[in-house]
Amino acid sequence: MLAGESQVSSSLEDYLEAIYHIAEAKGAARAKDLVMRLGVHNSSVTQALRSLSEKKLVNYAPYDVITLTDSGQDIALDVVKRHETLSEFLNKVLGLPEDEADEGACRMEHAINAQIFDRLVKFVEYFENCPVNDVMWDDEEGFFCGKSDTDEKAEE
Repeated sequence: MLAGESQVSSSLEDYLEAIYHIAEAKGAARAKDLVMRLGVHNSSVTQALRSLSEKKLVNYAPYDVITLTDSGQDIALDVVKRHETLSEFLNKVLGLPEDEADEGACRMEHAINAQIFDRLVKFVEYFENCPVNDVMWDDEEGFFCGKSDTDEKAEE
């Protein structure tokens, strides 16, 4: 859910996103996988899983696999989409290195509102699909157009 629309905290969204990615990679998620992926303590994972279970977003029992409910899956997929879109924007459009783009996206994904996110999605789609997409980022110059005058004359 986008900021302002969710009853789930940013922290719990991170758990749902992590469960989704772990299940995609390994087929199932366990509490120890969350400890490793998120770099948190066992007690934090247990508390988060209990909270997510109470909200009916995960199926959880101690020492068993963790699965997302349909509602949990919907939220996780929404968070994943926001994260991937923001990361692509920061990397491909603004020219940040992938690791910095990923870290920035992780921080921004919880705070962006629906209208801004929708426009950002449209901009990233335009940027990737525009047939004359020759806009590039240069650390010294900022944005610049990759076409030179000779390129444009050659196309005529």
